[in-house]
Amino acid sequence: MLPQVYGTLLSSFIGLLIAVPIGVGTAIVLSEDFLPAKVKLVLVFAVELLAAIPSVVYGVWGIFVLVPILTNFGKWLNSYFGWLPFFSTSPTGPGMLPAGVILAIMTLPIITALSRDALISIPPSLRQAAVGLGATRWETILQVLIPAAFSGIVSAVMLALGRAMGETMAVTMLIGNSNNISISLLAPANTISSLLANQFSEASGLQVAALMYAALVLFFLTLAVNILAELIVIRVKRV
Repeated sequence: MLPQVYGTLLSSFIGLLIAVPIGVGTAIVLSEDFLPAKVKLVLVFAVELLAAIPSVVYGVWGIFVLVPILTNFGKWLNSYFGWLPFFSTSPTGPGMLPAGVILAIMTLPIITALSRDALISIPPSLRQAAVGLGATRWETILQVLIPAAFSGIVSAVMLALGRAMGETMAVTMLIGNSNNISISLLAPANTISSLLANQFSEASGLQVAALMYAALVLFFLTLAVNILAELIVIRVKRV
């Protein structure tokens, strides 16, 4: 189970590492008066539309569009930064990096939509009070609005993390399905969901029990992450 657990956690971490800054930044832009109302409406609709696209469509798009781009990019990284363990292998197509990027694209609408809802729900009096005390626009956003909406933003990130850890079809098509642990982001890997998708239909006997155990491990991983997120929110609220 160790290669699958490692692949599940690392691919989810890569996805959130890319999606969280972009998603929260987009939510800030869409919740404040940075854009005209009509443009903002179109962008909000586009973000919500991304969340409705089936994962298999993301997987097919990833195979024919994303993988060729990242393969060339990975070769460049391996040529110039191959001395780093993260880029020590030459990319062959599907691998950890394409899987992480596709997870970032798939979780981005969740983070953006829920973070925007959390920011919009903040009482206008907080904005007015911050401006009245002499805070600039970005000081108000960074020091008042984001801390006030922190619990909602964390909830959005945790929901996105649950989606990333449990994503099956797109990751199965892009991660390479190799049961090996490699620190290189350009090497193929595997996740628990991909293991279940690839083997469960043809499993029998003891293998079924092993795959059920894998599903139980995934459940407890998700549970542990959500408990950790709740503890973080409680700690921040106390502060």
